[in-house]
Formats: sequence, structure tokens, C-alpha cells
Amino acid sequence: MNSAIIVAAGRGARMGPGMDKLFLEVAGRPVIAHTLQRFSDVDCIDELIVVAREELVPEFEDLLKALHLRKPQRIVVGGSQRQDSVWNGLQAVSPKAEIVAIQDGARPCTPAEVIAATIAAARETGAAVAAQRVTDTIKESEDDRSIARHLERSRLWSVQTPQTFRVDVIRRALAAVRQKGLSVTDDTAACELIGQPVRLVETTAPNPKVTVPADLAYVGMLLR
Repeated sequence: MNSAIIVAAGRGARMGPGMDKLFLEVAGRPVIAHTLQRFSDVDCIDELIVVAREELVPEFEDLLKALHLRKPQRIVVGGSQRQDSVWNGLQAVSPKAEIVAIQDGARPCTPAEVIAATIAAARETGAAVAAQRVTDTIKESEDDRSIARHLERSRLWSVQTPQTFRVDVIRRALAAVRQKGLSVTDDTAACELIGQPVRLVETTAPNPKVTVPADLAYVGMLLR
């Protein structure tokens, strides 16, 4: 059995004050509705766990009723950081779940074949992540004013979601993060902490995340 945790508990500060990006309309629906529909429609996902801020749980309940998704779904309350929200989501997955795909709620364009590919890779190796090769020249700065060094882009990847794991692997990885009192920016970093290899699953199709208002037009074009 394969579960999906849709992480939708962030505040989206870069979108602007008083704006919840997940409920902004794009291509006729809220951003989060497209993400939920996409994961409900793929055959390789059996259930959806939605992690939301406590004050928005009623809105998510109304949205799920309106969507009539064909997969079982549950809503759980998120934590103070993303890693806490994922941890709460993991507590809600079915005891039968072997694989869990963790997805940003604000990433509504993920191709179905990428979801399936990360599940297959995670089943084989324990952990996998959708990623794209970096094509821009990347420089590192130490003072935000000047270049400190050049980074070889042939070795660089932009990591996205889904980040997909065997359930026992990600539980062990996040437990180690919590035990050490660390903060990680994504779930693959937790796996690095315990020495768990993470398979890169290359995606060449656009898989953007809605972060700033300018992203809405591009995402809307892709969805249409």
C-alpha cells in the first residue's frame, strides 16, 4: 500500500501578508485542489493524508467534500516546522502502508509518471526524490555582495517533491532529527543524517512550486 502526505501547513510568507497561497485560484480551482486531485487520480497512491494548519481544518474539510476524491483521505494538524508536520502526517498513515510520498501542497503540476517513478525507486532503495539538473551557472557568496567561489553545475541538482520513502526509513530518519534537536529543510536531509542513500529521479517536465505571486500565471498555463 502507498500513501501520500500532502504538506499544506505552511504560511507562505513570501506570497505576501494575509494571503494563503494554497487557496488562491489558478486554472479555475485553488492551488491545493489541483495537487490533491493529481495524487488522487494516480493509480499508485492508495490514500491521502492532508497536513493543515489547525485554523484551516474546516476549510480543508469543505474542500475535500467538494472535490469528491476517489481515494480515502484524512486531515491532520501540522506542527511548528515542516519536519513536525511531516511527522504528524506519518502518524496518520495506514498501518498497511509500505511507501509514503511526501508532496508540497503548493506544487500542483507534478507529472503522474514522476510520482510513480519515485515510488518504484523508493521501494528498491528506501528513499527517492524528484529532481532536475541545474542548468544555470551557480556561484557562492559569503557576504551577499560578491562571488566567493564557482560551483560545478554538472554535479548540482534542484530537489523537488515528491520525496518518497519506505515508511520505516523516513520514520527512523525523522526520529533521529527530533532526537538530536535539529532542523532540516527537507526530508531527504533527514535521510542523510542516518546514512540512508536517496535515489535521484530526474524529471524533465516542469514541476514548479507556487512561492510568489508571479508563479501563478506560469502554473496556470501548465495546468491549462
